[in-house]
Amino acid sequence: MRIRIALLLVALLAAALAARLAFAGTSAAPIGTGVVVIDTTLGYQAAQAAGTGMVLTSNGEILTNNHVIAGSTALTVVVPGTGRRYGATVAGYDVAADVAVLRLKNASNLKTVSASTAKAALGQHVRAVGNAGGTGTLTTAAGRITGVGKTITATDGETSERLTGLLETDADVQAGDSGGPLLDTAGRVVGMDTAASRGGFGYGFDETAATPDAYAIPIARALSIADQISSGKSSAAVHIGGTAFLGVQVESLDGNAVIAAVVPGGPAARAGLARGDAITAIDGRQVTAAGVRTYLLTKKPGATVTVSYRDAAGNAGSVHVTLASGPPQ
Repeated sequence: MRIRIALLLVALLAAALAARLAFAGTSAAPIGTGVVVIDTTLGYQAAQAAGTGMVLTSNGEILTNNHVIAGSTALTVVVPGTGRRYGATVAGYDVAADVAVLRLKNASNLKTVSASTAKAALGQHVRAVGNAGGTGTLTTAAGRITGVGKTITATDGETSERLTGLLETDADVQAGDSGGPLLDTAGRVVGMDTAASRGGFGYGFDETAATPDAYAIPIARALSIADQISSGKSSAAVHIGGTAFLGVQVESLDGNAVIAAVVPGGPAARAGLARGDAITAIDGRQVTAAGVRTYLLTKKPGATVTVSYRDAAGNAGSVHVTLASGPPQ
């Protein structure tokens, strides 16, 4: 009897081991290629935009450029070729460095990208992968590294940022490729595509340039900022979480921060601020048009600020405004 029981236990253990091996052998392969498409809804501008992102974690942390998601009121991330679509929230961003991190909702088992640990070198062969033209289909543009440590001023027509320490490439990076990987010959990421000189790329330079001229943020720098965002450590440059929203468009006029438009029903409108009012200070601090945005980035949605202003007739006033949650800057 003891022999039979022992044989039965051995059989049960063997069956359990076989079942475990069978499960391991049939477990689902990681989803996608590590590169995703980002669809951006710009509700306050009644517009749409498109970009690219890189998957950092299997549960859906996505690295991209800040200008891909700036001004967004909704974000959808698509894994090309799989039919999978995810809503996304902004974990944080660095405006000056043009880096942002998204978090997908209910994502799992995504394939991630691999970063190169070596510095990119002049003449190195590379491939830019991204959502060129915003078609939703990933394309590849081959080229070489033509410069390192480059400095540019990138603009989207409204704002501009001075970006330093960039990789330069002759790969034909186009609109929609922003946030996508610049890969080495082994398929490892050496940089994040960020700006280009032609191809209808709004965040770039001379669209009539005869030859491609594109720039990427070295991946080590982008990942360093992404790690800070993921850990929730805000700083003077890195904003974490939701963005405080005053609900105004401010323009510089004769050195004054003049309200050019007010969002109907927004915080400023509810407080009585109107088009033509000049904001002179927030919480007692004098501000310029650019300073309004900079100061609000230090606040969280739900915070209350005191806005001092001068109306079109020259009358001074002050109101308390409870900030809402709005688009990333």
